[in-house]
Amino acid sequence: MGRKYESLEELRRKKKLLRQEIDGLEDLLTFKNTKESLSAFTNGLTDQYLQEKVDEDGDEKVVLRKDVIAKQITSEIKGALINKNTAMGIAGSAFKGDAVDTLIKLGVTAIVGNYARKSLKSSNWKRKVAGVALIYLAPIALRFVRKKLENYQKNQSVSSMEQLI
Repeated sequence: MGRKYESLEELRRKKKLLRQEIDGLEDLLTFKNTKESLSAFTNGLTDQYLQEKVDEDGDEKVVLRKDVIAKQITSEIKGALINKNTAMGIAGSAFKGDAVDTLIKLGVTAIVGNYARKSLKSSNWKRKVAGVALIYLAPIALRFVRKKLENYQKNQSVSSMEQLI
């Protein structure tokens, strides 16, 4: 090993910490806490839309918070209707893009999740593999594409500012 430990006790502490970290990651991957696992997979996107509730049997289950979704949709619609100049309103909301961006992310997550669930229920093994790949690879691919788009947008805004100056 490249690093020498000062004592065997230090090595045991590090081993214990690594095991705790691995156990935490296994809990996320096995969906023992559904809300926390979805939060980790979606980078916190679903946190505001999900709520944990206890049913009559004492089991915890995760439900959608329809009130938050409805408020976001109504505020977007109201904002679009209040704007007199719709072209400027659309450009302004596209520039701001908070609620619409969030709804688009939630929609993509729902579509991918539904397709993956249907694929996993299929009797065809190729579709099952595709469903598992979607569950594990889609969030990584979406994060990669999102970072590339953010970098592109940042570079474009910097270059347009340079042109103005």
